[in-house]
Amino acid sequence: MQQQELGFQPILLGSDINVYGMARSFYEEYGIVSTIIASRHLLPTKYTKILTVEQVPGFSKDPVFIEHMRKVAERNKQTGKKYLLIACGDGYAELVSKHKEELSKDFICPYVDFDLFEKLSDKESFYNVCETYNLPYPGTFIITKEMANKKESIQPPFEYPVALKPANSIEYLNVDFEGRKKAFRIKSQEEFDDIVQKIYNAGYSADMIAQDFIPGDDSNMRVLNAYVDQNHKVRMMCLGHPLLEDPTPDAIGNYVAILADYNQEIYQTIQRFLEEINYTGFANFDMKYDPRDGKYKLFEINLRQGRSSFFVTLSGYNLAKYVTEDRVFQKPFTETVYGNGNMLWLGVPKKIFFKYVKPSEDKTKAEKLLTEKKYGTTIFYKKDFSIKRYLVMYYTFYKYIDRFKKYFKENKG
Repeated sequence: MQQQELGFQPILLGSDINVYGMARSFYEEYGIVSTIIASRHLLPTKYTKILTVEQVPGFSKDPVFIEHMRKVAERNKQTGKKYLLIACGDGYAELVSKHKEELSKDFICPYVDFDLFEKLSDKESFYNVCETYNLPYPGTFIITKEMANKKESIQPPFEYPVALKPANSIEYLNVDFEGRKKAFRIKSQEEFDDIVQKIYNAGYSADMIAQDFIPGDDSNMRVLNAYVDQNHKVRMMCLGHPLLEDPTPDAIGNYVAILADYNQEIYQTIQRFLEEINYTGFANFDMKYDPRDGKYKLFEINLRQGRSSFFVTLSGYNLAKYVTEDRVFQKPFTETVYGNGNMLWLGVPKKIFFKYVKPSEDKTKAEKLLTEKKYGTTIFYKKDFSIKRYLVMYYTFYKYIDRFKKYFKENKG
């Protein structure tokens, strides 16, 4: 199928590995070159022929974002094409949802309305939603700025270690301080008090969330990506079993090895929830198995496809296909596809996988897939090969060796 026959153009917002994965999905399914717009041009989307880049300084925030999108809409008016807008980061997803009514006049915007976006994207209010819909989540204790300002020791009602993370991850992106991490595993009251003070002293103003730490390592995690159509029907769900996470402080929680998985109970639970709240678009859930009660407990929902979501396309469920068939081609819903793949996705070199993933039945299964060549990455793509891109991606990929040497024991021990 040739691009000119399709009558649509994907516009991807951002320039990270998630963007490249979506561009690759569109290229694999339709042979189409995506357009990306971003405030910065990051390495994963450099030296490639499967996307074109429009760099706009300040684009990640208003008013630059909406002003530039108006310009894009104006210049595309006479093309006769449909423009499918896909946000590949939390900030861009928020901006599209915020301006959805205006943007929908010129772009296809598969996102929820802003009131629902705010309710789900803030972790604190998301846990309230979990209560309403009987979804399991870890024991949670809310810390406010006012509590921190009292300079008194804040004592969470859980035994240490305790998990600590921002309720508003978008605001937290702009906060910097010594020892900053994406999320914390706190081992003592003294450390807890110190980190909370540093976060608020650095200018963060929203609530923080302390949680009962669920025992077990990365292999107890699960990640689920879903696509929900314009009529609020779940068209596809795909479950992954992370075997390893990035230990780098500002990337904790980013998966770097995912084994395709299947769990009908999880699928049915999440499907019921998404359809009952009238969700639409991509959704990404992180959860962890709690051996104390045998439940998978939700950490958060991302109102977009996940950073490592190319594992879904790799498993045979092309992410671009579901949104395009729904929103561009208006193909009616027929059934929900429940992912049951047999592939291993890697975001790090194989030597890191072998060294840092602890021995288990799942590791043995993954090693067999590696032997059978049933694995892949997001950034190394044979149809997008050039010497310059290969060298840059090789450098990016193998930097993880030093990161794991430096941080793995510190953050996982």
